[in-house]
Amino acid sequence: QVQLVESGGGLVQAGGSLRLSCAASGRSFSSFTMGWFRQAPGKEPEFVGAISWKNFATYYANPVKGRFTVSRDNAKNTAYLQMNSLKPEDTAVYYCAATQLRASVTNSDFGSWGQGTQVTVSS
Repeated sequence: QVQLVESGGGLVQAGGSLRLSCAASGRSFSSFTMGWFRQAPGKEPEFVGAISWKNFATYYANPVKGRFTVSRDNAKNTAYLQMNSLKPEDTAVYYCAATQLRASVTNSDFGSWGQGTQVTVSS
């Protein structure tokens, strides 16, 4: 397992940007695919994006494609979620998660989770 701590959430106006960070400790960060998920009040958690440990391949949910970017810095044991052109419907608690699978969009595949960080987008 790996321990994860998110930061960078906050309140932003529609059209603005935020960058979330996910700091990892424990087992080798470079061997984990890092995912981002979000959960809005009254809704199920949903996949946002992920970056594979293999070749840093990235993949995204349709609602965020072209607006969000997932990246990682293995030297800093940190993953990032850059969010641009934010919309009120992006309001949610955002979680980072880790899996040793090469790729996954399914939250049950991710065995390590952070505590979450709130993102609120005002209209």
